[in-house]
Amino acid sequence: MLKNGMKIIVNEDHRAPTVAHMIWYRTGSVDERNGTTGTAHALEHMMFKGTKKLKPGEFSKRVAQLGGRENAFTSRDYTAYFQQIEKSKLEAVMALEADRMVNLQFDKTEFAKEIRVIMEERRLRTDDQPIAMVQEALAATAYAAHPYRNPVIGWMDDLQHMTVGDVKAWHDAWYAPNNATMVVSGDVDARQVHALAEKYFGRYPQKTLTRTRPQNEPPQLGIKRVTVKAPAENPYVVLAFKVPALRDIARDDDAFALDVLSAVLDGYDNARLAAKLVRTDRVANDVGASYSGIARGPVMFLLDGVPAAGTTTEQLEKHLRAEITRIATEGVSETELKRVKTQLIAGQIYKRDSVFGQAMEIGSMEMSGLSYKDIDLIIERLRAVTPQQVQSVAQKYFGDDALTVATLLPLPVTDKKPAPPPAGPLR
Repeated sequence: MLKNGMKIIVNEDHRAPTVAHMIWYRTGSVDERNGTTGTAHALEHMMFKGTKKLKPGEFSKRVAQLGGRENAFTSRDYTAYFQQIEKSKLEAVMALEADRMVNLQFDKTEFAKEIRVIMEERRLRTDDQPIAMVQEALAATAYAAHPYRNPVIGWMDDLQHMTVGDVKAWHDAWYAPNNATMVVSGDVDARQVHALAEKYFGRYPQKTLTRTRPQNEPPQLGIKRVTVKAPAENPYVVLAFKVPALRDIARDDDAFALDVLSAVLDGYDNARLAAKLVRTDRVANDVGASYSGIARGPVMFLLDGVPAAGTTTEQLEKHLRAEITRIATEGVSETELKRVKTQLIAGQIYKRDSVFGQAMEIGSMEMSGLSYKDIDLIIERLRAVTPQQVQSVAQKYFGDDALTVATLLPLPVTDKKPAPPPAGPLR
């Protein structure tokens, strides 16, 4: 930890002379309020539009000249910037990243161009994608109060009314060393990284951060439903159940049992949902289950699918719920659970195979309020999940009062081609 409150985490991996350098800011769309949605993501775009030292676009050119690659991403919980570089170039990219933490320029003309790019990004990735539209409607319906109800990219009306001043205010409020975590993973020495961090970031003063209020979600009192009509080839349905997040790795047994339940349903090629609903009963063309308990806010367990010809979305919804009920009633065998956990744990291990993957896992843990020191403990906790725990969570969390259902009602697909996007990268 630097004296100004900036956290530095170094993961030494000496297999190849490469480094992943990441700066994570603990602010995302969860910190936005009505009328300001999309601001965190818009700032991510503006971070490439010049500083007191660099012209717009020069940051990316400098990294490319160093032989590296770079990008950024915004989520509900955080915004992160990264460079992948040969190890001797680490100091150069660290200097670049430190510069834009405090010296970012907010040019009205550059913002006017970039907000058009963002609006086109929204059209391409959400408004023209029926599944994305359903997922957006699902979140807006499931959450009545929590900011997770808003899309990370923002509602179009908010984008149309956003000003460069809004983005500058976001930067001023949240981009500070005491709201940032540096993760460096690769062929480095931790002491040298600390010295470089002190050199380039240690001189910046910390800021007084005004944390947003939690806006806790009120209890749900019955099934919520939403239908989206959009041009699409096939209908689609997704069921979202409100379930516990992972807050305490040592004590939150149910979060790990839900992780394993998700893998029982959809964690490998012959998992239950695909084996039963796609290959045996043939009531679905595609099915899935997903759960991640790592988040700053509330989380949901998702079941989704595309019904086969002759099956309605209502029927597929019942089939999906029936598979949960079957586990709640009959449980899972030790043999099946052992096979599932082997696959699940292998996936946890394989994602650490690259230095960038390790940096990603460290940063996402820290941003959610968990500690990178407990990453290995997660595998131990998954390995310890019992059949009784899996059956218990299947019994406990999948009732009507926790459920939101979003359905896609297909409209005819036209051959009209979308207008070309404006100049500029989609980040």
